[in-house]
Amino acid sequence: MNRTALIIRHEFLTTIKKKGFIILTLAIPVLALIGIGIFQVASNIATPSADVVRIGYVDHIGGFTPLYEQAAIQLIQQDSEDAAKTALTQAEIDEYFVIPADYVATGVVSRYTLEKELAPPPAVSAAIEGFLDSNLLASQVPPELIGRVLSGTGIITTTLTTQGAVSEEQGGFGNFILPALFGALLAVALNVSANYVLQSLGEEKENRLMEILLSSVSPEQLLTGKLLGRGIAGLLQVLIWAVSMPILLRLASATIGGMLSTIQLPPGLLLLGVTYFILGYMLFAVVSLAIAAICSTVREAQGIAPLFTLAAVAPFWFVSLIMFFPNSPVWVVFSIVPFSAPVLMMLRLGLSGVPTWQLVVSMIVLVASVGGGLWLAAKLLRIYLLMYGKRPRLREIVRAIRAS
Repeated sequence: MNRTALIIRHEFLTTIKKKGFIILTLAIPVLALIGIGIFQVASNIATPSADVVRIGYVDHIGGFTPLYEQAAIQLIQQDSEDAAKTALTQAEIDEYFVIPADYVATGVVSRYTLEKELAPPPAVSAAIEGFLDSNLLASQVPPELIGRVLSGTGIITTTLTTQGAVSEEQGGFGNFILPALFGALLAVALNVSANYVLQSLGEEKENRLMEILLSSVSPEQLLTGKLLGRGIAGLLQVLIWAVSMPILLRLASATIGGMLSTIQLPPGLLLLGVTYFILGYMLFAVVSLAIAAICSTVREAQGIAPLFTLAAVAPFWFVSLIMFFPNSPVWVVFSIVPFSAPVLMMLRLGLSGVPTWQLVVSMIVLVASVGGGLWLAAKLLRIYLLMYGKRPRLREIVRAIRAS
């Protein structure tokens, strides 16, 4: 037991002293603070433009007049297209549009500007559409109804419990931000921590240091020490991020506002995140150990490991589908599949209420996978840890496991 504790201590201290570990741990909170500071400075320096955009219009139907104010946009009628073009080139107006005689049938107007644009600015498009709609409805609908239609409708959604009370967990993109960020950091931490385990064992095997180590400790003690030592370091990293994240987001919401001001910390998110990190780390770490055991060099092992560790970030490839269909049977299944479960479950927790049975089944499958992975890794360590040269094929590995 003392030897295992020494290995744990050595692996933990070795990991947290790595420059890469320190930089990655501090980089995210520091970069977030810098980003918030830059935004605040830029907001204080920038002065909102008070210039009025002058938009000319040529009316080939007749009777179109500005009925409502269009914020910082002024609509100026032009006698003809030639007059509008002249006014534009002489900077009397900033742009103009032409209402053709068949506009009611086609719904198409032509806009002219001196600027090269990908699309009309939203404010300009809204002003032109409001101008046209208000004139078309002027003789048919009371003015107050026109104003209501042009103002649009704001929809406020409130989530209720099955008892009819207001739920503590409300939806919305703002509440998705925190779990999504936590999921992204979790994916990074899982990959980095598993890679440290793989690199540590791979280097010791490649440098023949393993032969000296196994003369003093058993493979099980070495396996346990490396898993727990590197895992505690990774958990420390995740806890630093988890503690700093709500603080940074509250600071960002106070500075930036908008969607960030609606962010809420879902109950139990921190506990679930730490639980999934521990289970996910154990799974990826034992897979990394098994890969390192059968490979002769670190480079060879690092070429195989991404086939498994990339599963942690795979949910972000389909985040747009997950956002709109979080409870699809496809995502429910992959929330239980061990390699994608930790990160995907974090994403789903920010989008909808995940049933308790899915969380329980997901964790049971992860625990079972870790147990099976530990058994397989121990077998491979005993068989291949001191073997060098050509990497065994899958058929040879299966045959060796059966024979052992």
